[in-house]
Amino acid sequence: MSVRSLTTALGAACGAFALLLAVPGSASAATGQFRYSYGTAEGYEVVGFLNNPPSGVCLSLEGPASEPGSVSWAPRNLTRSTATVFRDADCTGDDFVSLPPGAGGGDDLLVRSVVFS
Repeated sequence: MSVRSLTTALGAACGAFALLLAVPGSASAATGQFRYSYGTAEGYEVVGFLNNPPSGVCLSLEGPASEPGSVSWAPRNLTRSTATVFRDADCTGDDFVSLPPGAGGGDDLLVRSVVFS
């Protein structure tokens, strides 16, 4: 193999590697299900869930028929990632609990938002 061919092949390999680094990867997700309870506007208790929620994104836990800003309770982390639940909206405030995979909080653990690692 000539020096010119080797230089061309090396340049092509470096270009391909640089292209791989430039292409964004797919978003990661917390594999599994996250469950929580909430009350509907009609006063019923319902179990809500998030299937394979995205990682690193703050998620609101309001149910589809609940009052805006209402509190959910009894979170259960059935994903493979750690879930950090917050009593305040938008994953803010000092009142939060980290739930490792498989862990759950009791009925007295009130939550409005969650983020997965």
